[in-house]
Amino acid sequence: MRAVIVAAAVAFIISLFGTPVAIRVFAALKAGQPIRSIGPQSHMGKRGTPTMGGVAFIVATVFAYVAGHIALTTLPERQIAQEGPTMTALVLLGLFVFCGVVGFLDDFLKVRRRNSDGLSAKGKLLGQLIVGVGFGWAALYVPSTNGQTVASEHISFIRDISWLNVGKVGAVIVFVFVIMSMSNGVNLTDGLDGLATGASILVLATYSLIGFWEYRHWCGDTDYALHNAYCYQVRDPLEIAMIAAAAAAACVGFLWWNTNPARIFMGDTGALGLGGLIGGLAVATRTTLLSIIIGGLFVIVTMSVVIQIISFKTTGKRVFRMSPLQHHFELAGWSEVNIVVRFWIVAGICVAIGLGLFYSDFLAVMG
Repeated sequence: MRAVIVAAAVAFIISLFGTPVAIRVFAALKAGQPIRSIGPQSHMGKRGTPTMGGVAFIVATVFAYVAGHIALTTLPERQIAQEGPTMTALVLLGLFVFCGVVGFLDDFLKVRRRNSDGLSAKGKLLGQLIVGVGFGWAALYVPSTNGQTVASEHISFIRDISWLNVGKVGAVIVFVFVIMSMSNGVNLTDGLDGLATGASILVLATYSLIGFWEYRHWCGDTDYALHNAYCYQVRDPLEIAMIAAAAAAACVGFLWWNTNPARIFMGDTGALGLGGLIGGLAVATRTTLLSIIIGGLFVIVTMSVVIQIISFKTTGKRVFRMSPLQHHFELAGWSEVNIVVRFWIVAGICVAIGLGLFYSDFLAVMG
């Protein structure tokens, strides 16, 4: 627990005091957010607000991991800490950083061209695909000394589903799909001050709790596994908890400056990075299908876009005034603050249901 607290505290402090530095730097570089002319007219007042703010909480999380890992290596032997970063940490932080790099390229092109046209849709998906395949390979093909890999060959819900073995190649494909789906889901949810940041905090905090719970009931802890019939077959759960807690705390520090009226936007840098990390956490904790519920708000927003596209292409009619869903409510007359808070409530309900299912499964197995 000490390592998790240290990582979260360091991430929060770096992000809280580092984000104003990012605001000044990006403002000086004239890295202002272009606003789409076809979007809600109320957004025009946000034109020029510094973007690429995701850099602040990504950097804060990486430094916090280093601090937390130093604390982790001082723990007793039974906690199985190692001197260098684990493969789990490399995969999770790698997804966070490199999905963020794809988003950064998109943001950079938008700023340079002074319009909302960044990377093409195909270019963005290709970047995500390359990142997903690279880290998916590492997650499936690089085992630890005990043979455990970051990801599993099985599809998982609350733990691996024994009869859903898709093999290594299939598991890499699933890994890539989860990363791309979640990163685009968070990106679509972004767009209102603090919306994606607050929702991500709830999801990341949930994964920190799940990771720590798995650590406390971990098959890698020989003392626990020896005296208990059930344990979690995951790799490095304490590091999972630490990274998730650090990212959540870094987002809290960022939200101080990102809440309405935002002084900086996370941009695609932050949105794609957060989605990549959340997808990685789902795979690493063996909760791939459960992530659909935990990240329910992102799924709902994504589905609103899918429904809008299908409806318009097949019938010529729109289901929503505008998609993603948050813009539908803007055009319906809801204030931005009301939409953000109510969407946070939806996100909170989703993570509460997800945690409830996770814990009820544990009670059912142990009972």
